[in-house]
Amino acid sequence: MTSSGMLTPATDISPELAQFGRNKTIPAIIEKNVLTALSFYPELQDAVIHFVFKQRIKSSVMQAQPVFSSLLRSREKRAYRINISALFRLTHTAVPIHQLPDEIMIGWIGHELGHIMDYERRSNLGVVGFGLGYVTSAAYVKKAEQRADDYAVRRGLGRYLIATKRFILDHAELPQAYKDKIARLYVSPDEITEQVRILEEEKLAAQQQALS
Repeated sequence: MTSSGMLTPATDISPELAQFGRNKTIPAIIEKNVLTALSFYPELQDAVIHFVFKQRIKSSVMQAQPVFSSLLRSREKRAYRINISALFRLTHTAVPIHQLPDEIMIGWIGHELGHIMDYERRSNLGVVGFGLGYVTSAAYVKKAEQRADDYAVRRGLGRYLIATKRFILDHAELPQAYKDKIARLYVSPDEITEQVRILEEEKLAAQQQALS
């Protein structure tokens, strides 16, 4: 894992990109995509985040969560983990997750980092409350996923999110139950497109006002 020196880092990573690996442990095989996603979140540069491959994550491909033991310490010492399924499971087969297109991986990781942004604004007790709400209420899950996407869109990851969501919803070999869950609980590609459009209009209006 690159930031801890456990594996040799990829050689095509620029120093500008590498700086976002501070306090992170990242499997070398996905290092560039993770660092690219992290580059959209400079606020997380000092956050401790472990990216961990798992053989299977129940009903998910990636999952962002606090390290529970860190919630027993001060807020400043909180750590997070993003679990990543080592295999992208299809109806009849599975492929290594790192073989997905870069754009899809960056969008997926960018969404999970949106969750960490959401955690960062909460107290330790608030993070525990978030976890309880997430496992007991579908409505809570939907709002939490909307917030994660909103963070990602506002950081400039809109096109990656759209690509990831369309990849999931349009993939013929993904289990229908998983696609139905994504459609039911997550923001749609069209909604993300509209968010990006509104954000661009707001930025343009602000630029024009600054010049007037």
